[in-house]
Amino acid sequence: MKRIAIIPARGGSKRIPNKNIKDFFGKPIIAYSIQAALDSGLYDEVMVSTDSESIKEVALRYGAKVPFMRSEGNSNDFATTVDVLLEVIECYRQGGHEFDAATCIYACAPFTSADLLTASFQLLDKGCDCVFPVLPYSHPIQRAVEVSEEGKVIPFFNADDTTRTQDFKHAFHDAGMFYTFDVLKLLVNRSLRTQDTLAIEIDELCAHDIDSENDWKLAELKYKMFVK
Repeated sequence: MKRIAIIPARGGSKRIPNKNIKDFFGKPIIAYSIQAALDSGLYDEVMVSTDSESIKEVALRYGAKVPFMRSEGNSNDFATTVDVLLEVIECYRQGGHEFDAATCIYACAPFTSADLLTASFQLLDKGCDCVFPVLPYSHPIQRAVEVSEEGKVIPFFNADDTTRTQDFKHAFHDAGMFYTFDVLKLLVNRSLRTQDTLAIEIDELCAHDIDSENDWKLAELKYKMFVK
């Protein structure tokens, strides 16, 4: 079985400038994703998909391959992760290289480890379409509210106010770390999340999805306290 690790890293980050190569405890943050993939020994190829020469240089320095640059059509704000993955798979196919399984590891995912990647393949081997890590919501989503322009509180759900918090079903969200998937099933489904997707639950102290400057600061705090 041939496997590839694909690390999407677009150059045009707006909320955090140069996010994918910003320093995180002495290394560009993308270096952690590359290292986790290399350390796992799971992959025949570890590559970075980017439109940026700066990111390409960093990726090569830390041991990843950049055999081609990302197309202009998949370098804008509207391109999805699946769009990028399908492009990478097709480019490799045109070069005569096909893979049975893959992991898409986000560039800003310093909590990703070789052990987690190995665990994801153990689940994928059970025959599912995809595996990805999830984090529990810290408060029941059944209690979620929105606030109108007038400041009025409007419940998102018709939850019974008499239900105790601890009696609600647990809810989770994507940890923003990686997806391990069957390549053929992705080509058929055109989606990573299907009805046959499995999850790995992550401790909320040992992972953090980084989308904003505050997320970055919290990720640094968690990494320093519980990983580094």
